[in-house]
Amino acid sequence: MAKIKNEVQLLKRAVEVAEKYAKNRGFAAFPATTTANEKVECSYRLLVNDKLITPLAVDQENIPNMKHKLAIWISRQLPKDHPLLK
Repeated sequence: MAKIKNEVQLLKRAVEVAEKYAKNRGFAAFPATTTANEKVECSYRLLVNDKLITPLAVDQENIPNMKHKLAIWISRQLPKDHPLLK
């Protein structure tokens, strides 16, 4: 798993977009007590369930891999000239 440039910022953006997507689907917002890892896992599972990203292999499902997968997903959704991709 190669590190992506600006991966932390891309992950933050991916979780924000996934939260908005979930809200548009009718899910409630995350409570204030939800941890970042829980948000990552919920976002990942929602996007996999809706077939917006391909799932990780069962033995590879862990938080670091989910974070990486979300960062890759959002990097493909952003316009080519977006500052996070430079």
